[in-house]
Amino acid sequence: MTGSKSRDAGKVHDETAQAAEKRRLEDALNEGLEETFPGSDPVNVTQPAHSKADHNIKRKG
Repeated sequence: MTGSKSRDAGKVHDETAQAAEKRRLEDALNEGLEETFPGSDPVNVTQPAHSKADHNIKRKG
């Protein structure tokens, strides 16, 4: 019986973490919309992947 409680607690933790991540992304999207309104281009919350052409660019960092 205790194993079931442990699995239930883990499931609740996973759902809470997913809800927190979703809330964080929603907040970031809303902030981006507020900061760029009015704008013609939609807001992108995530960073796009590097392209093959990016390989040749030297960045400081």
